[in-house]
Amino acid sequence: MTRTTILIAEDSDDDFFLLDRACLKAGINVRLIQVKDGEEAINYLAGKSQFADRAAYPFPGLLLLDLKMPKLNGFAVLDWLQQQPGLRRLIVAVLTSSTAPADINRAYDLGANSYLAKPSSANGYVELAEKLRGYWLELNHPPDCAGKS
Repeated sequence: MTRTTILIAEDSDDDFFLLDRACLKAGINVRLIQVKDGEEAINYLAGKSQFADRAAYPFPGLLLLDLKMPKLNGFAVLDWLQQQPGLRRLIVAVLTSSTAPADINRAYDLGANSYLAKPSSANGYVELAEKLRGYWLELNHPPDCAGKS
């Protein structure tokens, strides 16, 4: 069985590190790949540029998407995903520091499957990782993002 790849669109190395350590502590056997801005996220998902080799950069089963990133923000990534047949089915959990109702509503309007506030502690990241595993990686039946139907 191949490990699930989770793409983390997050410009903060500290937040990525906390999430990576939380997954290890929670015993989650996934491959986390970080992209640092919305443009890299789109290139990764499209398999373009440095991400063309799908053996090295497998298509993710889940995208954790920060909203406030350089170049293109998370809203632009969500909007782009909605324009891509098949890719629009990708499971996207927004993971951001914003709890503004306007941001929450806009993310869902643009197709986000979940909206999560970044935890304020390392233990909070472990709890988040355990819940992500329990629902999105174990219980949920993911869509086929590469298929045409």
